[in-house]
Amino acid sequence: MVVLGNVSAANLPYQNGVLKAIASGNCDLMGHRSFKISTSFKTRTRRRSSADPLQVVCVDIPRPELENTVNFLEAASLSASFRSAPRPAKPLKIVIAGAGLAGLSTAKYLADAGHKPLLLEARDVLGGKIAAWKDEDGDWYETGLHIFFGAYPNVQNLFGELGINDRLQWKEHSMIFAMPSKPGEFSRFDFPDVLPAPLNGIWAILRNNEMLTWPEKIKFAIGLLPAMVGGQAYVEAQDGLSVQDWMRKQAIPDRVTDEVFIAMSKALNFINPDELSMQCILIALNRFLQEKHGSKMAFLDGNPPERLCMPIVEHIRSLGGEVRLNSRIRKIELDENDGTVKSFLLTDGTTIQGDAYVFATPVDILKLLLPDSWKEIPYFKRLEKLVGVPVINVHIWFDRKLKNTYDHLLFSRSNLLSVYADMSLTCKEYYDPNKSMLELVFAPAEEWISRSDSDIIDATMKELERLFPDEISADQSKAKILKYHVVKTPRSVYKTIPDCEPCRPLQRSPIKGFYLAGDYTKQKYLASMEGAVLSGKFCSQSILQDYEMLAASGPQKLSEATVST
Repeated sequence: MVVLGNVSAANLPYQNGVLKAIASGNCDLMGHRSFKISTSFKTRTRRRSSADPLQVVCVDIPRPELENTVNFLEAASLSASFRSAPRPAKPLKIVIAGAGLAGLSTAKYLADAGHKPLLLEARDVLGGKIAAWKDEDGDWYETGLHIFFGAYPNVQNLFGELGINDRLQWKEHSMIFAMPSKPGEFSRFDFPDVLPAPLNGIWAILRNNEMLTWPEKIKFAIGLLPAMVGGQAYVEAQDGLSVQDWMRKQAIPDRVTDEVFIAMSKALNFINPDELSMQCILIALNRFLQEKHGSKMAFLDGNPPERLCMPIVEHIRSLGGEVRLNSRIRKIELDENDGTVKSFLLTDGTTIQGDAYVFATPVDILKLLLPDSWKEIPYFKRLEKLVGVPVINVHIWFDRKLKNTYDHLLFSRSNLLSVYADMSLTCKEYYDPNKSMLELVFAPAEEWISRSDSDIIDATMKELERLFPDEISADQSKAKILKYHVVKTPRSVYKTIPDCEPCRPLQRSPIKGFYLAGDYTKQKYLASMEGAVLSGKFCSQSILQDYEMLAASGPQKLSEATVST
């Protein structure tokens, strides 16, 4: 969801320092310890009682009919396979590092299959890339602006399995773009509910005459024909081209990229079209055009740790699993005889042992903790190309209710901003009838990640002046900032540049008893919440397939997930 070159610890001095700090345990990649957010501009606050119930005040669209789609049924079948798996004679004790969606998903489905996961989270908050924190006023601020698409079948199944479908606030089936040439105005792509896919998407594009001309639409449609005819094989073959290069190869005018795909590239992977692999765009378009409700969006009705992550944790614990916070891994300790994992050593000196081990952290953290003897193994060596992209999430509370906005996700089409939303409208828990809270994704962020919060806010306000010309001025002569939070994530989802696909690992590693989960691992979705959940299911599936081997090797290890200090 910057430009010019691959991000790496070598060519980003600031991030290189961050990574060294992570290795020492002094901070973490997701930004909240060393990058704890300052609320340095605060003129007035409002305190909300933690006992206040969640207000149901936002007007939402009914949940779309997703259950009969091929992808939903496929995801449901995979979920059911864990619940129906034969109960193990000896439940495995699987130690999982990282309580983001990938780790939570892995633990959930292993528990469904009758095993005993122990999930370790380095920080004091659940969620990984969907983590959030409550400030002194009782207001939440998040790692990112999280959207749940209809084309997320494994995520949608997960909500249903947990009985929390009602926590998704569905919005009208539209994509809304700001118009840079007309400050304060927006252009919409509205998908009619009466038409099936792909006709509803085609209709939405044809009806919008503000962003693309008819000749541009025709050239774009002709350029897309090979992808529509060639299917998945064609999509995967485009991994070697950037969005910009592919568009030019297909003779699609640059203005199509400028008008639509800059915004789409930044929303999908936080980078611009000259860097993003075209495979990423084609996967998204494939889902959006082939599924009637694929591009329909929902917001979570509150903060992700409590409203999504805790129900997963409660489910895991109800089946005998365990989840621990503040359990940061210092070292992967190996067996001297065969080089397999002997234990995870935590920063507090605790040693954790089990029958199998899973790393469900971001890829950058995994690379930091890889044992030296593994680094030249091709499976792990290929990970060098996978590097997290920096992103910044900005929250600004204003002294008034802004009028020039929607109860929806908005594409800013700004040089500095990706997407944004007025969370006081879109989210029940954050609802406020009198004041707006804008949550904005600042991307690409490579050149800004080391800048001060005040610099970022100043730049954001200049962009908002264009989006809200009648209501916001950069000098605050109009709407006033009450407070703000800036969340910096130096390494977020992996940067999906060309030729990354061959480097994405399968969930089963070549090391016996060691597995990976995470949206960077091999699965058919993007670096996304859907990809994270699906990777957890694939990881769990690999462990179940290896059950006999893992159970047989149990006597060489401890029979339970054992803690020693």
